[in-house]
Amino acid sequence: MGEKTWALSLFFIFACLSHVYGNVHSYDHQLRKLQAFTAEIVHRDLISPFPSPSPTRFSPSPSSPSVVTVTPSPKIYHVTSYGADPTGKLDSTQAILQAISDALEGPTNGLLMQGISNLGGAQINLEGGNYLISQPLQFPIVSRGNLMIHGGTLKASDDFPTDGYLLDLSTSSSNAPEFLFEFITLRDLLVDANFRGGGIQVINSLRTSIDNCYITHFTTNGIIAKGGHETYIRNSFLGQHITAGGDKAERNFSGTAINLMGNDNSVTDVVIFSAEIGIIVSGQANLLSGIHCYNKATGFGGTGIYLKLPGLTQTRIVDSYLDYTGIVAEDPVQLTISNTFFLGDAFVKLKSINGVVNGVNIVDNMFSGSNRGIDIVQLDQSNGPFKTIEQVVVDRNNVKGMNVKGTIGSGVVEGNGTSWTLDFNPILIFPNLIKHVQYTFFPSGNVFVNHALRNVSNNKVLVESDVQVSARVFVSVDQGKLI
Repeated sequence: MGEKTWALSLFFIFACLSHVYGNVHSYDHQLRKLQAFTAEIVHRDLISPFPSPSPTRFSPSPSSPSVVTVTPSPKIYHVTSYGADPTGKLDSTQAILQAISDALEGPTNGLLMQGISNLGGAQINLEGGNYLISQPLQFPIVSRGNLMIHGGTLKASDDFPTDGYLLDLSTSSSNAPEFLFEFITLRDLLVDANFRGGGIQVINSLRTSIDNCYITHFTTNGIIAKGGHETYIRNSFLGQHITAGGDKAERNFSGTAINLMGNDNSVTDVVIFSAEIGIIVSGQANLLSGIHCYNKATGFGGTGIYLKLPGLTQTRIVDSYLDYTGIVAEDPVQLTISNTFFLGDAFVKLKSINGVVNGVNIVDNMFSGSNRGIDIVQLDQSNGPFKTIEQVVVDRNNVKGMNVKGTIGSGVVEGNGTSWTLDFNPILIFPNLIKHVQYTFFPSGNVFVNHALRNVSNNKVLVESDVQVSARVFVSVDQGKLI
């Protein structure tokens, strides 16, 4: 007799006895207790700690006109049911791998992308435990989607391979499909690499979510996303060393917190508190928003965000906070940096590889420094000068304690003479480059003189008149575009 049948039988017997003895108050009280007990049994039956069975069919009796189907329990795989040790004392690698394997081999419902079976939202529940892992938790089956792993801590053992990743969405097969996985969610996890490699690896996957995770003690990458599309990293914290800034060993920080080697990814509302490089991007059309990088100060050799895709950047960095560490962009083409706060002399560096900068907007940011003469935007032309400079706008940034630099400038000069010169080198970014000049000539008194723009070179503008006159000359210049 099943638990539900037994509970209902008790309910019937108790109801009859209560009717016979007529104790209404006791009956009501006991009835409520029995109802609660029955509900608990039913709830326990619905949420099973074991892998869900396949639907069971019973042969119809002669009096039964149709087949009776028993609905399976939800597809939740509890790792402790496989022998995983939630105390972190014993190795739980094989137990969790078996749970992952069973989930990937579980019942499916149609396809997501062509060739990727829909697991229907199956879950691997870590049950809030701490699990010791001695080898990468590499998914043993590909072409699966709609699966979540959540709710616990994974820590690398002291003999974990230093080139491995604790959670590994990849394959060792040489005959793999174009896309390995789709809609895999990693949520509410603490991933501790124990200075033995990396945290999470996502290879050739679609629409992967990494949400509310804390990833630490990595030596290679905290998260790497290579190939595929649309890995979304949200509401997470990453750091090689657990610190809140001002760490005495900061100059020795190494590794990369997030490595995006693919297209169309998004990193939002993420804090990176220690690593040599906060985020490195070598794919196109990525979005970084709400990022706080204080991973390693520029003065110690650190970089907050490194854009390493010369000639086709296509990256947006918005609403972020670069804290004593800056941004480096190699040959940026189509790059926007906006509404971002740079603290502690942090700056943007444009690095020439093939001498191209095109379609760059660095606008509406805040820069705060220590009055040490640091430019807010700098050029690295050690590999050769920038030769192709088109559609570049650096403007409308507010600056305190640093040197304003931009591609647009204006100034005024006055005096009595026949020539007026304005030097824009202190504020323009690119040397010897002015593509557009506009000036206004205001002579004193009611006089009219002939005047002309005589020379534009070395970021200096020369205006001359045909006669000596006292005048004021207003000049505006633009390096980024022809008007």
